[in-house]
Amino acid sequence: METCTIVYNGERLSGEAGLPLIDFLELHGRKLPHICYHPALPPLQTCDVCWVEHQGELVRGCTLKTQHEMVVNSQDRLAQAAQEEGMDRVLARHELYCTVCEHNTGDCTLHNAVSDMDMAIQYYPYERKPSEKDHTNPFYTYDPDQCILCGRCVEACQNVEVNETLSIDYTADHPRVLWDGGEKIAGSSCVSCGHCVTVCPCNALLEKTMQPNAGPFTDMPEPVKRPMIDMVKKMEDSIGMGPITGISLIDMAMRQTEIKKTKTVCTYCGVGCSFEMWTRDRHILKVQPVADAPANGISTCVKGKFGWDFVNDAKRLTTPLIRENGRFRPASWDEALNLVARRLTEISQQHGGNSIGFIGSSKASNEEAYLTQKIARLIFGTNNVDNSSRYCQNPATEGLFRTVGYGGDAGTIKDLQKTALIIIVGSNLAENHPVIASHIKQSHKHQGQKLLVVDPRRHEMAERADLYQRIKPGYDMVWASAMARYMFDHGYADEQFLADKVNNVAEFRASLEPFTLEYASTLTGISVDELAAAGEMIGQAESACLLWAMGITQHSHGADTSTALSNLLLVTGNYGRPGTGGYPMRGHNNVQGASDFGCLSNVYPGYEQVTDSAVREKWARAWGVRPEALSDEVGADNFMMVQHAHERKLKAMYIIGEETAFSDADSTKVHEAFSRLDFMVVQDIFMSRTAEFADVVLPGSPSVEKEGTFVNTERRIQRFYEVLPPLGDSRPDWQILTDLASRLGHPWYYQHPGEIMAEAARIAEIFAGVSYARLEGWQSQLWPVTADGSSTPLLYTDGFKFPDGKARLYPLTWRPPMEEEDAEYDLLLNNGRMLEHFQSTNQTGAGGRITSLSPNWYVEIGPQLAAARGLQEGDWVKLTSRRGSLEVPVVITERMAGNVLFIPIHHGKPGVNGLTGEHHDPDVRTPAYKEIAINLQKLDRPPQVAPLPPHNFRYGQRTPLDHLPVEDKWQQAGYTLPPEHTEHPEKF
Repeated sequence: METCTIVYNGERLSGEAGLPLIDFLELHGRKLPHICYHPALPPLQTCDVCWVEHQGELVRGCTLKTQHEMVVNSQDRLAQAAQEEGMDRVLARHELYCTVCEHNTGDCTLHNAVSDMDMAIQYYPYERKPSEKDHTNPFYTYDPDQCILCGRCVEACQNVEVNETLSIDYTADHPRVLWDGGEKIAGSSCVSCGHCVTVCPCNALLEKTMQPNAGPFTDMPEPVKRPMIDMVKKMEDSIGMGPITGISLIDMAMRQTEIKKTKTVCTYCGVGCSFEMWTRDRHILKVQPVADAPANGISTCVKGKFGWDFVNDAKRLTTPLIRENGRFRPASWDEALNLVARRLTEISQQHGGNSIGFIGSSKASNEEAYLTQKIARLIFGTNNVDNSSRYCQNPATEGLFRTVGYGGDAGTIKDLQKTALIIIVGSNLAENHPVIASHIKQSHKHQGQKLLVVDPRRHEMAERADLYQRIKPGYDMVWASAMARYMFDHGYADEQFLADKVNNVAEFRASLEPFTLEYASTLTGISVDELAAAGEMIGQAESACLLWAMGITQHSHGADTSTALSNLLLVTGNYGRPGTGGYPMRGHNNVQGASDFGCLSNVYPGYEQVTDSAVREKWARAWGVRPEALSDEVGADNFMMVQHAHERKLKAMYIIGEETAFSDADSTKVHEAFSRLDFMVVQDIFMSRTAEFADVVLPGSPSVEKEGTFVNTERRIQRFYEVLPPLGDSRPDWQILTDLASRLGHPWYYQHPGEIMAEAARIAEIFAGVSYARLEGWQSQLWPVTADGSSTPLLYTDGFKFPDGKARLYPLTWRPPMEEEDAEYDLLLNNGRMLEHFQSTNQTGAGGRITSLSPNWYVEIGPQLAAARGLQEGDWVKLTSRRGSLEVPVVITERMAGNVLFIPIHHGKPGVNGLTGEHHDPDVRTPAYKEIAINLQKLDRPPQVAPLPPHNFRYGQRTPLDHLPVEDKWQQAGYTLPPEHTEHPEKF
């Protein structure tokens, strides 16, 4: 780090060179008043408050970065006059009524700047603006009457989130923030990520959960509040701003004693966003991202920012339930756990440990995953343990195990921003992993990064791509293999990398013989010229990262396709360097961690094989038992547990936090299987569809009601803290499992999740240096972690995870999808997630706010197919597969084309899995959810009016800007540089 010494107001201060001046001063306990500046944004230069004297001139302090012997003066008479004129202009647009404002919590930049400047009176009188407050978004409001036109929200939306919705027309008579150029949030392209709210320096953009009772004086009727504000503003004219500001500071201090700020990690997707959660008692006031968050910084999505209504939902499970005579009755914890212990013991003694199956939660913590597999293996001697990665990510993991050795992302989110080329195959990234998509959109928009997207559906990232290729579902392995052959045939293969670091090169190259561009074109539906263009883009790229998700893994040969994608990266030398590697995007918040910590039927924590006698002996010794007590046979996975339950081989199941009855394929058979079990335990936070089959239901706690750790998609381990106490008599899952183990004769005495992590780290090699002390606060670790605590952000820099340190090209033979269209079932039904929903909506459905964005189930169909079938928007159709049928209205969209349709997975019970079948990947037994052949019948019933409501963001039309156009403001007639006064402060 280069250091420097600057002179600020005559005082010498030393620190890091190249820091923004405002941040440098903050580190030294000095304040330069400012409003529009934000450390996560470039200097906006809109508020005209931070003027300083530098090199004999007045300059905006936000534009300066520290350098040695820099001399800056903010107390110069001219500088102070300019600062006050800037603030006066701001206050001409913003009415200060801080004591009755919901935002006076210490987080209001404007309030804090006014207080710091200690201004006696404002020069320009405030005048109300003509626009009304906008309440049309379910999560936040915009009050143009309080907006100061700083443009933070615009810059954040345009160039950090890169959703490109917000703008300001500085030429208007009354400038304000616009959504897609209009004055209404609803119906615009706003995805409710909340980033604009996070960066707003005042109350112009504000969470609805902060309104109206964020402070002791804020929740009063408008007929009372308005006269009170008017009276105080009149008093200011005679007594000045000082006393009023003093009262607001007292109010702010009072609120801060009541508000608790707790770091947590998001409970939704695998990005691993962390942030502060602000609460007062059990009321969640807001989610506040911080720049120190390692995965997301200040970015969020609609679910992470606003999707927490479920925490206090009235339908939460708060007491154990026992089924009697076909109905559930409340029970004490002692009665419920004693019953569970007794019945599992009886079944184990009568039928053996392998008659019991355990499904761990991909939403619970690493420590809870560890205990789940420990109970299965140590107490019952079975490896029948799995988690929901079986439904999504195991094929990707298998592909990586075959080729490079580790079952996780090759690098970090930062590597995705460094690379020259992003390749996205079978991933709707902007909706499923929106914060990662934002990082990529930044690099693509501002750093010249290229983007190649291959997908059957034209989603947002496909629209943004430099090259988009619409592929026939299930044929991505052919595409990847054709690309690999193209690299060899056209001199783009990295021959030196292959010679030095990769095995099986000749054998693999020979296996590519069938995969000509002509052959690939015939199967994939992509023209030869388009395929060649993709080959050139990949071959010419100096570095490439390849991302894929369930569009690849949920096919009958997802493991082979994942392998082919990794093969392609090896051929081009795109592993082991910054900005390279394979990135299978993890779906749930801890689906990576649940697998990492042993909730898989074939491995202990750290991916140590149960069939390896030395490994088994190590774990037995660590757990204090003889090796014979631990099974050396691979157990049943999720898929096989259901099969065995249906066959009555499996007698009992213990399911934690998974909606298996909804999310497993061929749900009719799943429900039959659950009904045939002798005993079933479900541990969850809601009475899920799965819990309805249970004999005992145990109320667990969501992440905000306990402590623990998660692993995100980039292998980053992060700690989360208890925000709220468990609701009612619910309990953290690790406490439930610990208590149950004691009743099963294994008292473990864990008093804190940190003790569980310490145990796992002592045994599993890849977690050797993981500890709660090293995960304190915003710190994180990326496995493998060495004993000294060192992380591995980028894998394969010193070899691959094989005995000889070399990667392995893995020859493949093309195998077509197990289910395709035919004369009777002539269409293909693709399916996937939506941005605003999550899985079965048990969480996102609570409270109604998220549901309001898209309350109806529907099927997307392309315009040409709709015309051919005589369908109009909203018409009802019956979709019938070889297993079942469902009825939904039609949404006609250019996102789809040909004979492929798309349906969201979230709506309806039993949902889309009434159509899916048992066909699955033979290597990892992941169901082929995305291989559904259907026929379509138009129904004679009135159309559904707007199946996708008109206020949904998918109808918006973005208005891209490459920067906040502050120069438009400066060029307006009447704009003057402070300290000179202006005739139109309301505009400037």
